[in-house]
Amino acid sequence: MTSHRLPRLPGQVALPEQKSAAPSPARLDGFNSAPVDVVTRALLTCCRSLRWALRLADHRPYPDLGALLAAADEAAYDLTSADVAEALAGESLTPLPDGAYSAAHTALSAAHAAYESRFGHVFVICLDGFAAGEALDQVLAGIRSRLTHDPEEERVITADELRRLARGRLARLVRQFADEPRPTDIRRPQ
Repeated sequence: MTSHRLPRLPGQVALPEQKSAAPSPARLDGFNSAPVDVVTRALLTCCRSLRWALRLADHRPYPDLGALLAAADEAAYDLTSADVAEALAGESLTPLPDGAYSAAHTALSAAHAAYESRFGHVFVICLDGFAAGEALDQVLAGIRSRLTHDPEEERVITADELRRLARGRLARLVRQFADEPRPTDIRRPQ
């Protein structure tokens, strides 16, 4: 009878053979081959932490988008409080959808002001996966819910929201690099 266990090796951990997805170099070729200063500037549109951007730029080439996103997550988890503050300083308020009523503008402005007064920084939330028409409700519900957090709990959630925002922006940025192999002026991916 064949055992399904891997042999035990002294001082080593046995791992089954890993099969990775075929790299998609064409997809990341522009990103991987662009000059470091161009890539760093572009990465700063995803997350305004210089440490995060330099780390991702310096660890190129990436074989595929999954590897890049995993590296981005790891870099985000390693951000210090100062790095998170730097990233937050570069964030702006969530824009309202076109045609939103003035009452919505007032409610959102008041909610943002209350949040900033309580926590000392702009409110960030990743809205990837939500329809544009749901954005306002999600932002208002998020602010109201998170106003009840203590500062440490909110710090953790804010860092995770920044990570999620950067991840979505990075995926869109890679598409821009694929379309324009040598961008010199990358706009912030929305």
